[in-house]
Amino acid sequence: MKILIIDEMHESIMPMLQKIGHEVIYLPKINREEILATVAEYDGLIIRSKTPMDKELLERAKNLKFIGRAGAGLDKIDLDYMAEREIKLFHAAKGNRDAVAEHAVGMLLALFNNVKKADQEVRKGIWDREGNRGHELMGKTVGIMGYGNMGKSFAHRLQGFKVNILAYDKYKMDFGDNFVQEVMWEKLKAEADILSIHVPLTQETKGFFTMKELKSFAKPFWLINTARGEVISFKTLNEALDEGILRGALLDVLENEKFQKFTSEQKEEFEKLAARDNVLFSPHVAGWTYESYEKINKVLVKKIKKNFKSQ
Repeated sequence: MKILIIDEMHESIMPMLQKIGHEVIYLPKINREEILATVAEYDGLIIRSKTPMDKELLERAKNLKFIGRAGAGLDKIDLDYMAEREIKLFHAAKGNRDAVAEHAVGMLLALFNNVKKADQEVRKGIWDREGNRGHELMGKTVGIMGYGNMGKSFAHRLQGFKVNILAYDKYKMDFGDNFVQEVMWEKLKAEADILSIHVPLTQETKGFFTMKELKSFAKPFWLINTARGEVISFKTLNEALDEGILRGALLDVLENEKFQKFTSEQKEEFEKLAARDNVLFSPHVAGWTYESYEKINKVLVKKIKKNFKSQ
C-alpha cells in the first residue's frame, strides 16, 4: 500500500513499514490544503493531531483503507463516516499507556510532597520543614474514571502504595479483580480521596465536571487529569478550589491549550490557577516519553501488518 505520514513520528516508522512491503511518504510539514489535494493517492494515513479527519477530508480520500492514529484520542476523527466507508482505524493507546500512568503517579507524588515548592524555597536559602510537610498515599482511596488502557495502567502503577482503588467505567463490566474494585459512579464519589480521569473527549464527557457534579462528591479530593482538558473548565476548577471541594489539581491537559487563543475569561481564570501552590501543570506530555515515541510505531505497524497483507 501507499501510506502518507502527515505528522512527526519516531524515525523507526518508515523502515518498519517498508520492511512489510509498503511504500511510505513521510511529510510531517504538510499542511491541510496539501493533504486535501493529494490524499486521494493514498491507501493509508498515519496521523497525530495536525488536522481533523473530518468528512471533507475523508471524502477526498477515495482509496483510503485505514487511518493509523499515533496516540489515544479519537475526538478529531469522524468515526461514523469512517464506519460508513469501511475505513479501518488503528490507534496506539497501548504505546503510551505506561508513560501516562507513570506521569500521573509522578505528578501526584510531587504535589503530595510539595516537591516544586520545596525545591524553589531551598534554592533561595529557605529551609522550611514544617511548611513542606507532605501527605502519604498509603491508606487513601483512589477513584479511576474510565478503565481502558490508561486507567488500567495507572491502577497497576499504584500497586505497592497500599491504596484502595475504585474504578468506574460506564461502558465496561466485570473488570474488577483482587486489586481494583469495580463500582458505580455514586460509590466512587462517596469514597474517593483522589480522582484520576481517563476518559475520551465526547459529547458526553465535554464539560462533564460542573460545580454541581463536583459538589456531589462526599469529601474534598485531589483531581488528576491526563485525559482531555475540555472535561472541566478553568472557571470550574477555580471555584472548586476556592470552595475547598478540590484539595488540589494535577493538570497535564487544559480546557484550551493554545494560550494565544484564550478568551478574556480563560486568560483570567488560568492566571488564577497558575498562582496556586496546590495546582501542578505539564504541557500535555503525559504520554510523551522517548520510549512511548517508539512504542507507538510498533503498535501501529503490528496492527497494519495483521490487517493487511503486503502486495
